[in-house]
Amino acid sequence: MKKFPVSVVLDNIRSALNVGAIFRTCDAAGIEKLYLCGITPYPPHNRIPKTALGAVETVRWEYGKNTIETVEKLKEEKKKIISVEVTDNAIEFTDYKFTTPSVLIFGNEINGVGEEILKLSDGIVKIPMFGMKESLNVATTSGIVIYEAVRQIRKLVTK
Repeated sequence: MKKFPVSVVLDNIRSALNVGAIFRTCDAAGIEKLYLCGITPYPPHNRIPKTALGAVETVRWEYGKNTIETVEKLKEEKKKIISVEVTDNAIEFTDYKFTTPSVLIFGNEINGVGEEILKLSDGIVKIPMFGMKESLNVATTSGIVIYEAVRQIRKLVTK
């Protein structure tokens, strides 16, 4: 199975069903590693398999009690930290130039990515919203942004 130099951090995601769906997306996109942090449910949580459909067995993952410590460790490894969040300085994800290795951070369904993590980020990206709602479900958001990052990085690593 092909793996790309892209990792994903889930910052205090509440729903095990969202986590399972993100496991599946990470498998399909060839993500290097998934980090489950804070209150994010992690295997063997009994609701993750419902939407992961076996991806827990195919995606490398790690649980970290503290998201900030996990992100600091990844920064020390010289990985580019990109938070996905709606902020005044966020740029549209399709305009962002993803580089290798990258780490995508997705935040809590209600509160988003924590402020301290945003400060540690090398970039902040957003999905433009055209309807009445201000955000998408985190599993949907992760699929959209992960695939754009992999699309760009795949071009870099296959040159």
